[in-house]
Amino acid sequence: MSKYVATQMQEPEDPREGLEAVVALRRLLEMVEAAQVENAYVAGWSWARIAEVLGVSRQAVHKKHAKRLRAKFAGEGSGDGGASR
Repeated sequence: MSKYVATQMQEPEDPREGLEAVVALRRLLEMVEAAQVENAYVAGWSWARIAEVLGVSRQAVHKKHAKRLRAKFAGEGSGDGGASR
């Protein structure tokens, strides 16, 4: 952790509190990622473009998000649920 960040954060006395905070941040990050991937998907971005911005492979982002988005948007648009993206 950088010196600046360390001086701006108050360290919990109980390690459990710190670990619980990490879990909460991971959950929040997952929700933010899902929302932003959905925004990009709805805007017509390809899986490759989304993956490039996230710094992961096209396969990784597709595996993580495609099923959920296909289910959510079933019957909309071309009917392929973005499979060609």
